[in-house]
Amino acid sequence: METTIAEKRITPVETDFLPLEGTDYVEFYVGNAKQAALFYKTAFGFQSIAYAGPETGVKDKASYVIRQNKLTFVLTTPLKTNNEIADHIYKHGDGVKFLALRVQDARDAWHQTTKRGGVSFMEPEVLNDENGEVVISGIKTYGETVHLFIERKNYNGAFMPGYKKWETNYNPSSTGLSYVDHCVGNVGWNQMNKWVKFYEDVMGFRNILSFDDEDISTEYSALMSKVMSNGNGYVKFPINEPAEGKKKSQVEEYLDFYNGEGVQHVALATKNIVETVTDLQNRGVEFLKVPSTYYDDLIDRVGSIDEDIEPLKELGILVDRDDEGYLLQIFTKPVEDRPTLFFEIIQRKGAKSFGKGNFKALFEAIEREQGLRGNL
Repeated sequence: METTIAEKRITPVETDFLPLEGTDYVEFYVGNAKQAALFYKTAFGFQSIAYAGPETGVKDKASYVIRQNKLTFVLTTPLKTNNEIADHIYKHGDGVKFLALRVQDARDAWHQTTKRGGVSFMEPEVLNDENGEVVISGIKTYGETVHLFIERKNYNGAFMPGYKKWETNYNPSSTGLSYVDHCVGNVGWNQMNKWVKFYEDVMGFRNILSFDDEDISTEYSALMSKVMSNGNGYVKFPINEPAEGKKKSQVEEYLDFYNGEGVQHVALATKNIVETVTDLQNRGVEFLKVPSTYYDDLIDRVGSIDEDIEPLKELGILVDRDDEGYLLQIFTKPVEDRPTLFFEIIQRKGAKSFGKGNFKALFEAIEREQGLRGNL
């Protein structure tokens, strides 16, 4: 099967029953939220925004909200055992629990998705404080991941009711990360089409890009992937599943160590990837490296680009082109000891695609890391 690109967009005669305004926040369940917040501030350049915990009347968990431009993370940890958060961390390690999506009407978003077969995580709930109200609802998706619908048009507080403004003396400078470009989910064997259908039927997404095991493979391993996008293109969820190979693929390794399906990586957009990655590396973030020979014929493969090749080569930044422009991307190593969650840093110079031309070099880099871990 060849790679297919579908550029069909919602036209005025069609109705987007789930209009999304983008990613509101990504919430991680972690073993120690205070330390995780410090890590993301120090290494990635986030700022302190809000806090909820015993001091705000929440007795069973603590949550730290950090932000950089339009990119918001929530880091939540349980304060005791024998609860859903603690069980989640015991099973999966640190990982993404909620992909929260901004909407104008969280009640309608819940009704539209549940009547189309979505399984409710929470019915619409109104949260109030002196700064206004936030309406929140949610449905379940692959694994134990949840999509929350966040309506905050009538709220002007730091984050949402239940949180207080979190001010700290230590606020390192931004690394230039701007917003969530896309979030990638890993699902089990023969499960990708099931979740593609879920996003089509329940959320009104379209499959805009497909890769088979010939596109994403090396001598040893392979995977298949389909990119799901909402109508306006603000929210994209690629979905990966394993494919047969001589050895274990990166998706299989993830499923083994995460103990199930979940978010593999979050792609973070920047307007200057060379400056951002330089800063991140100087702060201790580790990235996958490709052989220097990748850059020998780069211009022949992708055409003219604005950037100098040498800084890209030194940093290990990959380049790919589609019909609308080009993109630059690089992937961190896993950010915790389990080889599960990692981040992509991406800069788009017109390109709408996801770096097909880089898959072989990237896959080989991942395989080298898997081999060092003894998991290939």
